[in-house]
Amino acid sequence: MDDIQEKTDFIRESIRDDLKKGKNNGRVHTRFPPEPNGYLHMGHAKSICLNFGLADEFNGKCNLRFDDTNPTKEESEYVQSIKKDIGWLGFDWKDREYYASDYFKELYEYAVLLIRKSKAFVCDLTADEIRQYRGTLKTPGKESPYRSRSVEENLKLFEEMKNSKYEDGSRVLRAKIDMSSPNLNMRDPIMYRIIHETHHRTGNSWCIYPTYDWAHGQSDSIEDITHSICTLEFEDHRPLYNWFLEQLEIHRPRQIEFARLNLTYTIMSKRKLLELVKNKYVNGWDDPRMPTLSGIRRRGYTPEAIRNFCSQIGIAKADSTIDIAFLEHFVREDLNKKAPRVMGVLNPLKVVIDNYPDDNFEELDAINNPEDLSAGKRKIPFSKILYIEKEDFMEDPPKKFFRLAPGREVRLRYAYFIKCNDIIKDKDGNITELHCTYDPETKGGDAPDGRKVKATLHWVSAKHSIKAEVRLYDRLFLKENPLKTQMSGDYKDNINPDSLKVVTDCRLEPSLVQAASGDIYQFERLGYFAVDPDTTEDNIVFNRTSTLRDQWAKISKKN
Repeated sequence: MDDIQEKTDFIRESIRDDLKKGKNNGRVHTRFPPEPNGYLHMGHAKSICLNFGLADEFNGKCNLRFDDTNPTKEESEYVQSIKKDIGWLGFDWKDREYYASDYFKELYEYAVLLIRKSKAFVCDLTADEIRQYRGTLKTPGKESPYRSRSVEENLKLFEEMKNSKYEDGSRVLRAKIDMSSPNLNMRDPIMYRIIHETHHRTGNSWCIYPTYDWAHGQSDSIEDITHSICTLEFEDHRPLYNWFLEQLEIHRPRQIEFARLNLTYTIMSKRKLLELVKNKYVNGWDDPRMPTLSGIRRRGYTPEAIRNFCSQIGIAKADSTIDIAFLEHFVREDLNKKAPRVMGVLNPLKVVIDNYPDDNFEELDAINNPEDLSAGKRKIPFSKILYIEKEDFMEDPPKKFFRLAPGREVRLRYAYFIKCNDIIKDKDGNITELHCTYDPETKGGDAPDGRKVKATLHWVSAKHSIKAEVRLYDRLFLKENPLKTQMSGDYKDNINPDSLKVVTDCRLEPSLVQAASGDIYQFERLGYFAVDPDTTEDNIVFNRTSTLRDQWAKISKKN
């Protein structure tokens, strides 16, 4: 109970109030109900953490239920990806894996019951006519001319719909509520439509399929859910949710709505994300630039970071947009504690240590993680020829550039002081090689004579380093709100053309030769990088998870 009291928001207060009143015999039973028509994204992560988190906090249960009521958009691939994502986040639905398609027979029987009660009818209006008859927010709707059909005729037609007698779109089953209701969802909504498509679970057993509004509440009731936690767009659907359950006189869960997650520089629409995938703006659902859970997992985000983020943003009743820098802050914070440190050079510049023995090399001690000393140390080889970053050298440096330059001395991380004495250029004037000397008295520390340097550089031994491909990812969109376009524009016009840069001749310290897909490291001074599944024996591939710079931490300190 102590953990429960630590978290306070309107949803938890509502649940506590229900428990105090003895509702549902003291039970808390939630559900996460994804539609298997795409991959889960960060918005779903918030709902997953909330629904499974509530069940855990209140010693309850949480079901995983797939609302698979539209065979034209749903695939088994999506089902498997959703299960993988939820498990990766750290949640377990145990033996409570359900599908709306499990209840097709019950839902059909419930619909027959409403017909018998004169609360539902078969309508022959076309989809366009139904929209026209519906009215607007300012004008009432108009009743369908088929609304007055007898119970017997409706029962007959509905059974014939089920038995595949009619073509797609020729008839629907509608609830009979109130065409003048100020809530458009109550204006005789559609319950069933005819769709001759193969369902991913039921095959061709059915040719009529329930709408989401019809299936959702009844599925909740069948599973004995106590609290149906939904996003705000379903607030106007709540009266319909309750009306169906009241008419059927079955268990009624309590629906509570919360604000969905929106992030800057991000789109949270499965339809638009699917468009990006299908039209190859990205390299699949798990492209590391995508906000999908499979994408951010591939990029190197951790489940702990996502859970911490979702916990900190809280639960609100009004929609808002969270700065993506806040999410990146939690990723860095988590990786800083657990990611092993290594050295890698993305844009190599050759450095020859002239006064180092030609055939000699030595192994130096390097700390694996200063945030976790129990992680120990590793050995890194040092030799005559090294690589440093090209950007760590300037031939004619400006005043505040403290890294390597002609005649200047710097420290090599874990190694020695070196001083640049000469520059080699190609015929085009590009610097290809530096010649330096090292001070053997400065091994792993300061100079005995007390002289200081202003910069420490990372490096790798040329002879011992391994080659790698590194994919540098940036935000997929240029604008904070990608959907905000010019009058005739499209959200895809805001795609960042530089969201991916592939660097193919990177050099890494040899300890990374055994790195496996999913392993995450901090490349010192560069950022966090995760091993990509594209890695082979001949080519190790890293994705940049994030840079080391934490914009949100700086903003927080200023405030």
